[in-house]
Amino acid sequence: MYNFDFEQPGSVEDAVAALKDEDALALSGGQTLIPSMKQRLNAPSKLVSLTGIEALKGVCQNGDTLSVGAATTHATVAAEGGAYAALADLAGGIGDPAVRNRGTLGGSLANNDPAACYPSAVLASGATVVTNAREIAADDFFDGMFATALDEGEIITSVNFPIPEKASYQKFEQPASRFALTGVFVAKYADGVRVAVTGASEEGVMRWAEAEAALSADFSPEAVDGLSVAADGLISDLHGTPEYRANLIKVLTKRAVAAA
Repeated sequence: MYNFDFEQPGSVEDAVAALKDEDALALSGGQTLIPSMKQRLNAPSKLVSLTGIEALKGVCQNGDTLSVGAATTHATVAAEGGAYAALADLAGGIGDPAVRNRGTLGGSLANNDPAACYPSAVLASGATVVTNAREIAADDFFDGMFATALDEGEIITSVNFPIPEKASYQKFEQPASRFALTGVFVAKYADGVRVAVTGASEEGVMRWAEAEAALSADFSPEAVDGLSVAADGLISDLHGTPEYRANLIKVLTKRAVAAA
């Protein structure tokens, strides 16, 4: 590691001000940022910790919406997010206890790792990402691998999840990291079904429109039997070929519908 300045503001306003300094980066759970700094892939001159801002923490239900603060840990979402059981189950399956007690919802979304679990929940739920400056619809938030619609110095403050009638998240884990080799989140609402896939596409989290249409007409595992996923644009690595991931998307979608 190397020398850098560290600030822990007590308010969102102070954090935004601190991030205006050149080469300053926001630090939430730090599960990606700190390892990248150790490898000198990131070298900020200052870290601005968001974990001391109480306004960014907590889980609360407002009618048919579950609101989760950006600095809320995965462990807290798992323990207190029961109003949206599929989301709580997803959070409880991220990493290991050390990761779940440090990693945060906002940090995961801002990083937008192509194999992260939370982006699939946000996209499948049609959630709203709230920042210090605006509200961003899930369909407009993710902008490719490790990229989002966030502007420089913009901070996620919370995420509002519409609670579905039925939902489930199923993932095929990479055993060492417990990242999703492929993961599928299915959420059924009164106006239709949304299906989001993580860990498979080179562009990051994506929706499977054909499955959404089929499941909106018939919410059963058999509804996707006649569908197929093109392997073009899917990830190829030592863990699996694009064709392997294409098959996993279909298999995991059926499992998610059955579980929901």
